[in-house]
Amino acid sequence: MKISVITFLLAILPGLLLAQTTISGTVMDNKGMPVFGANVYLEGAYDGSTTEANGNFSFETTETGTQVLIISYVSFEPFKFVDDVTKMKNLKITLREDVNSLETVTISAGSFSAGDNSRISVLKPLDIVTTASALGDFVGALQTLPGTTTVAEDGRLFVRGGDAGETQIFIDGIRVFTPYSPTTNNIPTRGRYSPFLFDGITFSTGGYSAEYGQALSSVLLLNTIDEPNQEKTDIAIMSVGAGLGHTEKWENNSLSVNASYINLAPYIALLPDRNDWQKPFETASGEAVFRQKIGDGLLKIYGAFDTSDFELTQEDINQPDGARFKLNNQNFYTNASYSQRLSKGWSIFGGGSYTYANTKVGIDRADIKDVENSAHLKLNVRKRISNRFKLNFGAEQFVTDFNENYDEPNFAAKLGYNNNISAAFTEADIIFSRKLALKLGVRGEYSQLFKEFTVSPRISFAYKTGKHSQLSLAYGDFFQQPESEVLKFTNNLEAQHTQHYIMNYQYAAKDRIFRAEVYRKQYSNLVTYNDEFPDINTTFSNKGDGYAQGLDLFWRDNETLKNIDYWVSYSYLDTERKYKNYPIAATPSFANTHNLSVVGKYWINDWKSQIGFSYQYGSGRTYTDLNTPGFLQDKTRDYNSVSLNWAYLLSPQKILYVSVNNVFAFKNVNGYQYSNIPDANGNFARRELLPAADQFFFVGFFWTISDDGRDNQLDNL
Repeated sequence: MKISVITFLLAILPGLLLAQTTISGTVMDNKGMPVFGANVYLEGAYDGSTTEANGNFSFETTETGTQVLIISYVSFEPFKFVDDVTKMKNLKITLREDVNSLETVTISAGSFSAGDNSRISVLKPLDIVTTASALGDFVGALQTLPGTTTVAEDGRLFVRGGDAGETQIFIDGIRVFTPYSPTTNNIPTRGRYSPFLFDGITFSTGGYSAEYGQALSSVLLLNTIDEPNQEKTDIAIMSVGAGLGHTEKWENNSLSVNASYINLAPYIALLPDRNDWQKPFETASGEAVFRQKIGDGLLKIYGAFDTSDFELTQEDINQPDGARFKLNNQNFYTNASYSQRLSKGWSIFGGGSYTYANTKVGIDRADIKDVENSAHLKLNVRKRISNRFKLNFGAEQFVTDFNENYDEPNFAAKLGYNNNISAAFTEADIIFSRKLALKLGVRGEYSQLFKEFTVSPRISFAYKTGKHSQLSLAYGDFFQQPESEVLKFTNNLEAQHTQHYIMNYQYAAKDRIFRAEVYRKQYSNLVTYNDEFPDINTTFSNKGDGYAQGLDLFWRDNETLKNIDYWVSYSYLDTERKYKNYPIAATPSFANTHNLSVVGKYWINDWKSQIGFSYQYGSGRTYTDLNTPGFLQDKTRDYNSVSLNWAYLLSPQKILYVSVNNVFAFKNVNGYQYSNIPDANGNFARRELLPAADQFFFVGFFWTISDDGRDNQLDNL
C-alpha cells in the first residue's frame, strides 16, 4: 500500500510543480463596444479561449516567460501582444478594423474604373464594345460617360473643357504617343487598338495619380489580359472588312494575336457620302501580346502595327473645285513590361515603349511628311508597409524625335525638335480606417528642351458616409508640354499648367451606382500665337489662361428591370480660355454646355439576342459669325443621335450583328465655313460643315472556335 501511494505521488508531482497562470482581459472595437466570439490564444501553444458577450476572456496556461498573445476576429486586424505571461492579466485590448474589407472606402474622385477585378466599376469590359454608338471603339464607349464632350467630327476624347491633346493614353502603364489613326477635317478618327486584348480600363477625368504626367485634363489606362482562360480562334466577316484572332496557351506562357483589314470602298459604292473619294479609306492592322511567367513575376510584350491611306476631295467654299486631301500613314507601337512581387511587402514594375509614326499628307499643292520616333522608360517600386500604409515611387524618361519636311511649289522647310523629359514621383496611400483614406503624392519633371523643372503636388481624400456611399475630394497640379504643331516651330516656351479641384459623391449597391461630381480646373501658361495658322514666322508665348468648371452625374442600374442594363450620364460645363490665336477669352468651339448620354441593353432569351440602344445629346457649340461683331459669339444647333444594335446568337459561338448609327438621320451641324471675301453688300457667304454621312450601317458575322465550345465574341461587339 505504501508503495502504491509513493508511485501515485511520483506520477502527479511534475504536474503539481508546473505553475498555472491565468490570462484575462477584455476585447473592444474602436468604438468601445465589446467584441463577442473573438479568438484569443498563445502563439505556438494549445492554450486559448473566445470572448464572451461582454468582450471578456480568461484561460489558464502552463507556459512561462515571454509569450505572444494573439486576438483575431473577422473584419478586424489580428492583434498581437508580447510580454511575460504573468503580466497578461486584466488586459484592455482594442481591435482595429481590417481595411482590406470590401466595405473599406476607396478614393474615386475623378476616376471611372472599367474592369471585372475592380472594387467598384461603372463599366465592365463587355460594355466598352457593346455600346450601340461606339462601333467597337473603346473611345466611343467612353464618350457616353460624364465629363466628356460630344465632338462628333473628331472622335477623340475631349474632357472637362480640355482639348483632345490634353488626354494621354497608357497601355500596361506605358505611354502611347500616337493613340489615334490620322484623319482629315470633319471625318472622326478611331482609337488604334482593339478592345480584344484588354480586360481593364481606368478613365481618370481629373485628379489622377502622381504616377502619371504630361496630361492637363485626363489619362486613360488600358491593361492587357494577364492570362487568357483558354485557347480560341475568332473569325470576323464584316460589311467593311474582316478580322482574325487566335490565342495559344502553354504551361507558363501564352500568345494572343489579332489582325484586321478594313476597306470602305464597297460600302461607299453602295452608300455614297458627301465626300468625293478618289481612294476610300483602307487600313490593315495587327497586334499581339506575349505573356511569360518567370517565377513569381510576369513578363508581357505587346506590339501593334497599322497602315492606312485614303484620298478625297472635300467641299470648300473658297475653292470651287474643292480641297484635295491625301494621307498615308504607318504606325508601329511596342511595349514590354515586367512585374513581380518580392518579399517583405515589396513589388517592382519596369517597362518601356517605342513608337514609330510615319505620316505623309498632301493638301492641295503642299506635300508634308512627318516622322516621329518616341520612347518611354519607366521603373516603379511599391512597398506595402502595412495594411494601412503603402508607398509607391519611381522614375521615368520620355524621349521624342520629330521631323517634318514641308514642300510646296513656292516654299519648302525642314522642321522638327528633340524632346527629353525626366520625371520622378512618389505617392503614399494612408488608410486611417475603413471610413477614412488619404492619397498624398508629388511629381517632379525636368524638360531638357525648355530647361525647366516643374513640381506637381497631388492629394486625394475619401470618407465613407454610409455602408454603400462615400465622399471624395481631390486636388492636383498638372503640367504638359505643347504639341508637335507648336514645338516644331519653337522651343522658347514653358510647360502649360492646370490645377484641379474635385468633390465627388458615390453610392454603389446591388448592381446600382450613382455618382455626382463637381470640379474646377484653372489653366495658366497656355500657348498663344499671333497667326491664324502658325508657321516659322509666328510669334509664340505662354500668355494664355482660362478655366473649366461644372457638374457630372452618372447613374447605372442593372437590377431594377429584368434583363435590362442601362446607364445615364449628364454633364454641365462652363468654360472659357484665351489660347492659340484667340483675341479674347471665349468658350472654345469644341465645348458643349450640356451633354447627355443614355445607354440601354436588353437581353431577350427567347430570341437569343441582345438589343442595344444609345442616345447622345450635346447642346450647340460656339462658332464665329463673320457677319456680326464678336468672336465665337454664336452657337450651332444642338446635336442629337440615336443608335441601335442587335446581336443574334445563331449558335453559342456564332453571332450575327447589325447596328445603325443615327437611326432617325438627325441633320447635325458641326460648324460653319465662311468665305474669305465678302460680297458686294459686305456679307460673308457660308456653308454648313456637315458629317460625311448622316448615318452609318454595319453588318457582321462573328464566329469563335474555343476549347469549351461556349465562348463567343459578344464581348467584342
